Amino acid sequence: TLGTQTDYRDGETQTDPYSPEYVVLGGSIPELLTLATLTWGRGLPAGLDEVEMIERAREKRAWEATLPPYNDVSQLMKRRKMMDAMEREEWAFREQEIEKLQAFRLKVLKKLLQKRQNNQNELDTKYLDAHWQNYQKAKEEKFKKIHYDCAQRLRKLIAKSKNVMGKLERRDIIKDYTDFSSQTYVPLSRIGFFPDNHSERFVVKSFYHLNTFAGLHELEASLPDSITQIKIKPPEAKYPITGYIRKSARLEVALAQVHQ
Repeated sequence: TLGTQTDYRDGETQTDPYSPEYVVLGGSIPELLTLATLTWGRGLPAGLDEVEMIERAREKRAWEATLPPYNDVSQLMKRRKMMDAMEREEWAFREQEIEKLQAFRLKVLKKLLQKRQNNQNELDTKYLDAHWQNYQKAKEEKFKKIHYDCAQRLRKLIAKSKNVMGKLERRDIIKDYTDFSSQTYVPLSRIGFFPDNHSERFVVKSFYHLNTFAGLHELEASLPDSITQIKIKPPEAKYPITGYIRKSARLEVALAQVHQ
């Protein structure tokens, strides 16, 4: 009932394509045997480079067929010149291949360097953004502190200007409550104090939905019986109830009445 996902594809588990057995006739050199060095994954399936290599091999075999024979001494210099020209062509072709390979490696190296530079630029940008945010946060905190200190000093200067002579005055509570413009009737935010800040910290976050009847019923069912079923224990008499009341008890009742 469980499925598994492997790390390998079906193509990676296959072997090389099947190559049937062959027999070479005597005296014949099949052209197909010149490709025996090519295997699956190493030259096969053939690409543009392999096709160019095959064409160059055909041209070389055709050139070898036009060479003068070894036993002809009169054509020895011609044979040597043709071989020298072919060797120069081979060296020129190898130089072209080397230059092509170097150009490809240089292109790959440029791409890697560009990728590394882009990664470094991205890291530098993130680093600068983090520093900029930290500096912005520090600047905002500094601005808040400056505004708070400014408001506090302004309040001190206003309070000091009200009593220029420096006389000590008691607070007149009746005057504060009769004057509706006094500090008694204005919110504390006037002097920079906000008692309702972060009031959400004191909100009770219950697991039950207390704004629905089902939530209240569930909460009530989870409480112990000692909370929902209160047992009232009658108070015991401080003094034994008899026909005669002590003088100390009568005196306590009289004192309680006088005190009330």
